[in-house]
Amino acid sequence: MDPGIVCFQHCGPKVFCISLPEYCPVCTADLSVANFSLMPFRVPYPFIRASQHPCAVIIKPTVGDFLHDYYNSMDLHIGVTTSTGTIVEFDRHGLRRHMNDQWDQCLLVDQAAMPWREHWDKTLLQVSKQKCWLSKNYNEEQNNCYSFVLTFLENLNYGNLSVAASSKTVFCENYIVPRTTSAGKYISLYRKLQDGRYCIHKSAGK
Repeated sequence: MDPGIVCFQHCGPKVFCISLPEYCPVCTADLSVANFSLMPFRVPYPFIRASQHPCAVIIKPTVGDFLHDYYNSMDLHIGVTTSTGTIVEFDRHGLRRHMNDQWDQCLLVDQAAMPWREHWDKTLLQVSKQKCWLSKNYNEEQNNCYSFVLTFLENLNYGNLSVAASSKTVFCENYIVPRTTSAGKYISLYRKLQDGRYCIHKSAGK
């Protein structure tokens, strides 16, 4: 799902594109023989496939995906994975465990170290047995996906992550906002490239 955004610098400003052009879009020099001031490199793709990241906390837009549908004002949906990559999430349908493709473009909030995997699964199973996660008990404001994940993390007792989980506001400020802010820059760049072949980034004052 990585669109493969490339960045290079030839004659001054940085140029972003999906595929490397034959000629520099700034000065029209032939790039096959040109000297680059910054060699072409692939811009790191910020999103992950949840099933490939065991014992992780993950987020995605409630509706659609990050690249095409997400804006800052949109709601996010949060879940976790087991040690085998099974996704566990709570919504109006109740608590669900699956490995479908709805989480193939999500952000990694945090991930437990390998020695914690057994404790992670055990704690997740214990929390999942609580009756408050039945579909009839779902409430969009008071008992939602965040409620489930934060309850699990508090019970996990996993350092700063669990400490932050005692407050939804603190957790969002420390773990959610930094991830979405960073991803937002990639999303903005991707959308600009959908409207044109290149995106030329000039440094301030130039």
